[in-house]
Amino acid sequence: MRVAVLKVDNCQPKKCNDECHAFCPPVRNGQECIVMDTKTGKPHISESLCIGCGICINKCPHDALIIEQLPEELETDMIHRYSMNGFRLFRLPTPSKDQVVGILGPNGMGKSTAFNALSGRLVPNLGDWKGEADWDSVIATLPRGELRDFLVEVKEGRISVAVKPQNVDRLPQRVKGKVGDLLRKVDERGLFDELTVALGIDHLLEREIGQLSGGELQRMAMGATLLRDADVYFLDEPSSYLDIHERMRIVRIVQKLAAERRVIVIEHDLAVLDVLADLVHIVYGTKGAFGIFTPARATRTAINAYLDGFLPEQNVRIRDKPIAFLGHRDRKVEAGAPVVSWGDLEKQLGSFKLEAGEGAVHRAEVVGVVGPNGTGKSTMIKILAGEHEYDAGWVSDDAKISYKPQHLDLDMDGTVQLWLDSELGPRWRSGEFNVNVIRALGVDQLLPKRVRKLSGGERQCVAIAICLGREADVYLLDEPSAHLDASARMEAAKAIRRTMETNEKAAFVIDHDVYFIDIVSDSLLVFEGEGGVHGRAEGPFELREGMNRFLSGVNITFRRDHESKRPRINKSESRKDREQRNAGDYYSYSA
Repeated sequence: MRVAVLKVDNCQPKKCNDECHAFCPPVRNGQECIVMDTKTGKPHISESLCIGCGICINKCPHDALIIEQLPEELETDMIHRYSMNGFRLFRLPTPSKDQVVGILGPNGMGKSTAFNALSGRLVPNLGDWKGEADWDSVIATLPRGELRDFLVEVKEGRISVAVKPQNVDRLPQRVKGKVGDLLRKVDERGLFDELTVALGIDHLLEREIGQLSGGELQRMAMGATLLRDADVYFLDEPSSYLDIHERMRIVRIVQKLAAERRVIVIEHDLAVLDVLADLVHIVYGTKGAFGIFTPARATRTAINAYLDGFLPEQNVRIRDKPIAFLGHRDRKVEAGAPVVSWGDLEKQLGSFKLEAGEGAVHRAEVVGVVGPNGTGKSTMIKILAGEHEYDAGWVSDDAKISYKPQHLDLDMDGTVQLWLDSELGPRWRSGEFNVNVIRALGVDQLLPKRVRKLSGGERQCVAIAICLGREADVYLLDEPSAHLDASARMEAAKAIRRTMETNEKAAFVIDHDVYFIDIVSDSLLVFEGEGGVHGRAEGPFELREGMNRFLSGVNITFRRDHESKRPRINKSESRKDREQRNAGDYYSYSA
């Protein structure tokens, strides 16, 4: 089965000479394998006539074509196809009763299409994009089982759905007013008081939505979703912007919900997915071209197979090389000259007060910034960036700063290429930066796309690249892993480290993905205190000391998986949890 996909945003017929048509061997032999549209000037590719030579792919000056060979048996598994040479989806995940179903895979693989199909918003066309789609045809193709029974209910209109969106940072642009007013309007289950307390947002009810931090917006969005009376809850990245303590709180709430309703979760934090989901569907394919859902399997087995990059049941390799989680080795940083230093800082923001003792970051050093939400991490970074004045203390101000904020509020209608040119000039187009950052983060594949059409993960990758591409002494990155899938997180961490080590620069990285912090950091700045009331920055500490101090504060221990060496959260009061807690080893580097 051959799949030919045209990346519409990349195809620019006014800037090429129709190379795909001119060099196609079947076309030269008189066959209409590629026909140029008389209105748009873009090609239509016949998959039945295509011989898969790859010449058109290599000749296209704008990298607009994807042609791949898939197993023939997938042809009967096609669920939806958008157009002749558009994206197509194979198979669907199955909502299960009494179990949390997780979805693991890169962005751009059709998870949103699957959600729309399962919610009834989209009637799958089974690949017949010209015909009229109907539920009876879809249901007839499925074997008897839970998915077929579920879609029968969807067809009959007996399924109601609640969806928590991915990009909660955009909510203040769409919704105005107070948190409490919004949540009371959507409370269809009569759980307002119980759920606001469980989510830890009962103290935010009188606050304006536009004043909320990323973590507070996430919890508000979860509250608004779970208060709706629905049969199925689709939760898209529920842990983004939340600290590890809040992530575990979400885990408990979602697992309690799953005992009553069906729940499907997309989650890229592997440690959270591991403890949250009962079953996991892996989705793989080619971004923007096709996505394939595997049957559900046990969570640990699915995560390890995804990291290994090989699916033994399907005999399919989904990645060139595995994502390796290595046992930690303390980094002995040769302390160069301090780049930024501070001492006895104080900052009052309304009823919140931030304090920080003395500290400094040195050349070629990456400082991870960890701590509960609302304890002043972003405020501290903004003070260092010069965006906030401090009330007392001192900060050295002779360093040039590059800052990536937590919320990416972009109001531009141009392309990614135009965005990069306006921010970085020509330097991003070649050299080490192009290889180590632009290509590593996949930004080179996004150049023709309109900025407004970028997904959350794509916007994040471009924002990281722009931050790292500026000429600066210190790079401040606020939650760079938000919305990135597991593979992209590893690449982002490596890109940040390479940039600091190669150029002997310094960086502060705020993040809540514990392993991301472990990979990227040389030392840790630990925030302690009470969210929204007061916070104090301690450190920077050596990495292991800081991690133990941080995790002991939230009372959570991590171990390593025997096979993949990935970090796994211990169940509270388990034997391993008690052993590590008694030893003061909250983040074990052994299995």
